[in-house]
Amino acid sequence: MPQQKTAAPKGYTSVAPWVVTDDTGAFLDFVAQAFEGEELARVVTEDGLVGHGEIRVGDTVVLAFDRRADWPVMPSLLRVFVTDADEAFSRALAAGAQVVTALTNDAFGQRGGRVRDPFGTIWWVVSRVEDVPEAEMWARLQEPTYAKAMRVAQETLDAELSGRREGRSSAPVRRPD
Repeated sequence: MPQQKTAAPKGYTSVAPWVVTDDTGAFLDFVAQAFEGEELARVVTEDGLVGHGEIRVGDTVVLAFDRRADWPVMPSLLRVFVTDADEAFSRALAAGAQVVTALTNDAFGQRGGRVRDPFGTIWWVVSRVEDVPEAEMWARLQEPTYAKAMRVAQETLDAELSGRREGRSSAPVRRPD
């Protein structure tokens, strides 16, 4: 596969998440506390809104700005890789997040869980705990512990996003080679 070229400036990635919140200043503070983000920019406009904010988390810059009153609410779902999921999850809860999906180990060699921050963004907080070959991953998905982890991950996200008490899930199906 040929090397992909990037037009992104140094320190940025080709695709950058952009979060629209009702309080971007507090959102930037949350990300700094929960995920050890480094704030790069916070530009306040004449009307008192944050018109542009940037915070680096690991190797990614998350951009954000305040939602205007007549704009729709735009919740985001972001995955953040951290060195210690348990520690980052605890920091997120201490910063005001609520648990969506409890921490667990999955068939993919990751440990993670989801939180909803005070601004509506759902963060999937993940750390790599082992490298798992694809064949083993598929075998693990048949094991009750890992199958349950996948089902719970789907059901809790579905319940959170839909407002239903009981979320839906559907087991992954391996495509023929």
